[in-house]
Amino acid sequence: MSATLLRLKSSTLPALAARGVQVPAYRHARAPGVVHLGLGAFHRAHQALVFDDLLGAGDARWGVHGVAMHNPAVADSLGAQDQLYAVRLASARAVQWRVCGAISRTSVAALSRSEVVTAIASPDTRWVTLTVTEKAYGPELAGLLIDGLALRQRAGLAGLTLACCDNLLANGRQLQALCLAEADRRDPSLARWLEQACAFPSSMVDRIVPASSPDTLQAARQALGVDDVVALRTEAFWEWVIERRFVDAADAGALESAGVRVVDDVAAFEEAKLRLLNGSHSAMACIGAVAGLPVISDCIARPVVRGYVHDLMSHEVGPLLKRPDWLQYRDALIERFANPSLQHSVHQIASDGSRKIPQRWVPAAQDALARGRPIDRLAFAAAAWMRYCQGADDDGRTYALSDPLADSLLSAARAHRGDIRGSFDALGRNPAIWGNHLPTHAGWRTQVEAHLASIQSGGMLAALSRLTPFSPSH
Repeated sequence: MSATLLRLKSSTLPALAARGVQVPAYRHARAPGVVHLGLGAFHRAHQALVFDDLLGAGDARWGVHGVAMHNPAVADSLGAQDQLYAVRLASARAVQWRVCGAISRTSVAALSRSEVVTAIASPDTRWVTLTVTEKAYGPELAGLLIDGLALRQRAGLAGLTLACCDNLLANGRQLQALCLAEADRRDPSLARWLEQACAFPSSMVDRIVPASSPDTLQAARQALGVDDVVALRTEAFWEWVIERRFVDAADAGALESAGVRVVDDVAAFEEAKLRLLNGSHSAMACIGAVAGLPVISDCIARPVVRGYVHDLMSHEVGPLLKRPDWLQYRDALIERFANPSLQHSVHQIASDGSRKIPQRWVPAAQDALARGRPIDRLAFAAAAWMRYCQGADDDGRTYALSDPLADSLLSAARAHRGDIRGSFDALGRNPAIWGNHLPTHAGWRTQVEAHLASIQSGGMLAALSRLTPFSPSH
């Protein structure tokens, strides 16, 4: 921390407002109405800003009790800053700073579990929101939620709206099934109450939020004139689409007033985000890592990468989606990827590939094959990932794999580096990653192996340039 700057706190807000920074004008007049599990950067740069807008408009019910699941670092830092933090919102044309005041208290579930349970059971709590994983929910989370909900039932309190905001398909249904199973295991009457009294809307959340960095913190010092050790940067674009399924039906109108899209069925939006945004991101991350391009904006600035991503979305993924405005969404994504302010690391995005591929690429490839659609760019993405697993770029610079299967992936990729068929067998047949059907499809295997051979022989960007252009008939 700079020795000459004050720490961001409530007392520094007037000075920030004088510098043109958007600051919260409200003070929390009541206990938090939202318990949020997963106090990471994404929540603080997305849903918390929505709640901040609602609080700023005079609706005091949306204050947040933020819960870090294990690591206390963010909660401790927020506590030292009166729960305030700054967010840098940047498009390709403008930059804006704002201070978020939506979080009024914090806890760490691993250190003060009873405090979190009590918060869930509080009469003031109306919502629980979650951003805890892109992988799967487990018994630890179920136990925490059901402990709090059981206390509510015994106290005769109303049920809660539990809104999953994780990057999982049908995330509300997944969370509901998890909670019902745990409740039924304990007491069938608790499960019945849960089913009748609580709501589990599915939702799709979309905003690119890179990990914070020393550059982010330095930019905050320069812009704000104070130290903020948990400052964030994100893009100006955001989208939150949530299912019309609430304990209090009036919440739909409140959320819509803040820009949230409330719909009867979220599936089309979830699918489009996973396949267009996340799928393209993962493909570019593998391409960029091997080509030595450190951030996404560097990748999309290369015409060969931009053309690849545009064709992947336009011809292989987009036409099979149900989102009605997918063409406009595609164009917005291309513009967002090019935003130089984000500096979104390809290695951050490429992390946990073995867990992301089953949702981002596999369903799109299976749908395309079932309908006789082209799969060339999807197959290239698979080949790029297999090459990425070797742990070194085209110039021989090594990098670490961040993946639950990192050791086995790295070992297999390096052992079969010169053996294309062996590489596919070692990396492309795991049913936990690729499903049971895709690896056995002869056309899929042929194209993946051809692209891997091309990447191996001439490098990543040269292989991209050899992709066959789409004809107008496509």
